[in-house]
Amino acid sequence: MRPYRLRLRATKDNGFKGLVFVMSFLSMAPLALILFYIAKQGLSSLSWGFFLEIPKPVGAQGGGIANALVGTFLLVVIAALPSIPLGIGAGIFLSEHREGAISYWARLAVEVLQGTPSIVLGLIAYMWVVVPMAGFSALSGGIGLGIMMLPMIIKATEETLNLVPYALKEASLALGVPYYRTILRVVLPAGMSGIMTGILISVARVAGETAPLLFTAFGNAFMNWDVAKPVNALPLLIYNYATSPYPEWHRIAWGAACVLVGFVLLLNLLVRMVIRRWKVQF
Repeated sequence: MRPYRLRLRATKDNGFKGLVFVMSFLSMAPLALILFYIAKQGLSSLSWGFFLEIPKPVGAQGGGIANALVGTFLLVVIAALPSIPLGIGAGIFLSEHREGAISYWARLAVEVLQGTPSIVLGLIAYMWVVVPMAGFSALSGGIGLGIMMLPMIIKATEETLNLVPYALKEASLALGVPYYRTILRVVLPAGMSGIMTGILISVARVAGETAPLLFTAFGNAFMNWDVAKPVNALPLLIYNYATSPYPEWHRIAWGAACVLVGFVLLLNLLVRMVIRRWKVQF
């Protein structure tokens, strides 16, 4: 190849690399600015009292987000308890039965559920739980968030198990291992990193959802551990306090936003650790 053609190709390669770098920087710059602004506004509010106290009445200085932290914990636990086993079970079924009418319609339902707006799922939880119980509660909020978690866990489980080589299962079955033990002791451990990643990402997503909680958990200004009563949550607290006319409540809202972003960041770091720890090379 002639020298000028080599120089032309090198120039094109360098130009493309520069274009990709600029586009990447432009896409990440707004995210970095948002994180910087949240940290700038919220870090000054953080203290031990901020995590251990409940919000104070209007006009009083201080107060914290202890009730919102407890409410978020209750909602995530209630959502995760049924969603994780159901999601993993459905993902195993779809991975083991890739063809057939049931699998087709199940995948379609999962995709539709995954694309449904969160506020619609909140309305469904309202009709299914809040109306029969005649009151808002942590249970209804957890069910609404659990419905949101299901499609993410199902898709993560199915796609991860589809990558597990079929030879592993064949070898286990050829040695006389029962089918259910092959799934539980061979297939699932091989795809554990992907399944755990899907679970943690789904937890990070529902922990920051506000719309379903407006119709279900509703919010509570006091500390509450009863799942049959309304509870506060970090997204609800941020929404209510940020739209209030009181500067002190704005300060608490920025602090809660900083805590929520930190929680999501921590879960993402945990996802990377899980992938590095349990990733199986084939």
